Amino acid sequence: MPILIFAFVLGCFLSVAPPVHAQDEDLRSYVPNRYGVALLVGKAYDPDTIGLLLLQSQVLVDYDRIVWHDAPESLRLKLEFNAGSTTDGRHRALLSIDMLALNYLDRLRTGRLRPYAEAGIGLIYTDFQVQDQGSRINFNPQFGVGLEYSLKNGHALTLGFRLHHLSNGNLLKDNRGVNSALFQVGYLF
Repeated sequence: MPILIFAFVLGCFLSVAPPVHAQDEDLRSYVPNRYGVALLVGKAYDPDTIGLLLLQSQVLVDYDRIVWHDAPESLRLKLEFNAGSTTDGRHRALLSIDMLALNYLDRLRTGRLRPYAEAGIGLIYTDFQVQDQGSRINFNPQFGVGLEYSLKNGHALTLGFRLHHLSNGNLLKDNRGVNSALFQVGYLF
């Protein structure tokens, strides 16, 4: 649990830290941070069927602000904190902190709809284990796609689909992974 708190604090610091390499004229070209909340609903489908419900807080940061090389204009770094529960009668808790690269697919943009793809990894704590899982703290690689619908006030609604995997990366002898699929509805401001 202390590692999750440390990672969350580090992520918050990095999201507001000024770029190390940027000059004053470069600062004007950075996209401002965006903050958001989301609800994720889905199921683990392998090895067991486990209903999942997660609340998410997130920040989208201009990728150039964190990484010390030029990146495409459409690339963002997405930092997330998730807290949730199983919904299949077990009522077990989940906590995760994630870092994803989010790339807007601007070639496919139409009007207010802006599609995106995202991929990344995080750390997840689950208050439950499947047989042979080995650990309650695991790595959480994930991939997702979605749509952002821009509102007139500069905010946006998001709708997405994400695939999750969790495992301890063979750090322990028992390493049975858990795979899940989640739908996401969110609000960016």
